[in-house]
Amino acid sequence: MNQNENKGAEYDFYAKLPLKKAIPLGMQHVLAMFVGNLTPILLITGACGLGAGTEFADLQIALLQNAMLIAGVVTLIQLFSIGPVGGKVPIIMGTSSGFIGVCNSVSAVMGGGILAYGAIMGASLIGGLFEGVLGFMLKPLRRFFPPVVTGAVVLSIGLSLISVGVNSFGGGNNAKDFGSLENLLLGAIVLIVIVALKHGTKGMTSASSILIGIIVGYIVAAIMGMVLPTTGVDAEGVEYTKAWVLNWQKVADASWFAIPAIMPVKLVFDVRAIVPIMIMFVVTAVETVGDISGVMVGGMDREATDTELAGGVICDGLGSSLASLFGVLPNTSFSQNVGLVTMTKIVNRFALTTGAVFLILCGLFPKLAALISIMPQSVLGGAAVMMFSSIVVSGIQLITKEPMTTRSITIVSVALGLGYGLGANGGVLSGLPQFVQLIFGGSGIVPAAIVAIVLNIVLPKEKNA
Repeated sequence: MNQNENKGAEYDFYAKLPLKKAIPLGMQHVLAMFVGNLTPILLITGACGLGAGTEFADLQIALLQNAMLIAGVVTLIQLFSIGPVGGKVPIIMGTSSGFIGVCNSVSAVMGGGILAYGAIMGASLIGGLFEGVLGFMLKPLRRFFPPVVTGAVVLSIGLSLISVGVNSFGGGNNAKDFGSLENLLLGAIVLIVIVALKHGTKGMTSASSILIGIIVGYIVAAIMGMVLPTTGVDAEGVEYTKAWVLNWQKVADASWFAIPAIMPVKLVFDVRAIVPIMIMFVVTAVETVGDISGVMVGGMDREATDTELAGGVICDGLGSSLASLFGVLPNTSFSQNVGLVTMTKIVNRFALTTGAVFLILCGLFPKLAALISIMPQSVLGGAAVMMFSSIVVSGIQLITKEPMTTRSITIVSVALGLGYGLGANGGVLSGLPQFVQLIFGGSGIVPAAIVAIVLNIVLPKEKNA
């Protein structure tokens, strides 16, 4: 209950926190999610043929700018709530990577182009409203989400992110020098600094260990750029720039101020986009329940209330509808930041607010955004491997909140073994219809959640001895 008060204001959601403390704690959250917030936009605009080198290159830049602005605005709504919209929970919102697969499919079906992207936005507007309605219905559905179910979902979220963290640690999957000694060394230095500060110091230094670790990563990368070769040659003899190199030119080229564009893409309403994206919004609602459950257990040592879960899901939905009006993909709770909260236990709303305000500033001042966007993947990976594993621990805490029984062991075992196993190894589903692959393949979170929910309903409750 009040045990967090004894630790300091940063561990209390509503406590007053000095600005000089709040800013570095909020910046940690921005750094943890910045790249992930922009990646889906880059991938989907690229799939639609709107990327760099096309006549729509300026549009892509505008969408990236809007993505930062919207993430900040929707995060503020989640933190403070507007009526029933927002759970007042320590969650950071951002562009969802969960929609990448289904949006890629929509782009392929519709032949790409600005029309396909407009259809994705139109479907996101409708799908977001649909998720908002689901949020209002969440209270009567809460009985289907006991700790053993939400714990299995949170556990699967953590497991799905660990590989993402390790890939970043190696420099990023698409890096020509993926797994190089330089990338691994840079990631290891960041991780060592974080662990050393987290457990070897006290106060703000310990609380800001992630931020300091990432800053050290920037400094080390800059030094490496001065003493080591910054380019390499691939198997075809083509020269490339190594993934850990800081692209200061990108910062220099970015403008100082730009007003975000409203409705940069005309909304198109096409059933080929609406149906699969609406189904994905149901999946998102389940993930958000898991994220909020994980952050409350991991950060505040208690389960989420009905009001917090409902408000969080409603914010997910309506925030995504708002995002579509700015040409941005759906905005949902960011699991990366759940990991940060569960690792640091810092849940102060004002600290998270400074992070949200910084995101809004990034949307207004592109040069600021560019400075963060040049962060080497291995630097982010050094922090991510620890943060994402913390989500797994939160899932275990939820599952073991009540004494483990044969029934609960079966639910978790089958949900992770069959549900998460099938989803994480999508090739197993290749013989099934494409819509089934889109929903159940990929991360493994959705099938794990569905299996856990179904087993919780059908397996008889065990009588207390």
